[in-house]
Amino acid sequence: MDPISNMLVAIKNAQAVNRETVKLPYSNLKFEIAKILERLGFVEKVEKGGKNPFRYLEIYLKYDENGIGAISFLKRVSKPGQRIYINYDRIRIKPKTYQIVSTSKGLMIDREAKKNKVGGEVLFEIR
Repeated sequence: MDPISNMLVAIKNAQAVNRETVKLPYSNLKFEIAKILERLGFVEKVEKGGKNPFRYLEIYLKYDENGIGAISFLKRVSKPGQRIYINYDRIRIKPKTYQIVSTSKGLMIDREAKKNKVGGEVLFEIR
C-alpha cells in the first residue's frame, strides 16, 4: 500500500473523531510532508520519536474553537498506479488550496514551485 495515502487517511480519520494526535511510522518523506502542513497551519506541531528501527512520527492536529478541524479537504493526486507530473508554467494557483509538489529541489507547495520555476510530481491537494 502507498505510505503517503496511508498517512493522509490516518490524518483525516483522526480529525474526523477529534483526536489530538496521530502516530505514524517514521520516514523522511512523511516528516517533510508533516513539516509543510505545520508551516501552512494545518497541524499544530510535528515531533519525531523512538529509536531505530521503531521510529515514529507524532502529528498534533489543529482545531478551531468550535472543534472543527483545520483540514477541510485532502486528496491524493499522484498515485503509484498513475503518477501525475506538472511543469511549473502549468501550475494553477487556487485560493485557499495548496498542492504539495515533489521537485528536484525537494518538497514544496505549488506557489513556491511556480516562483522557483520548477515542476514535479503533484503528491496531494489540501484545503
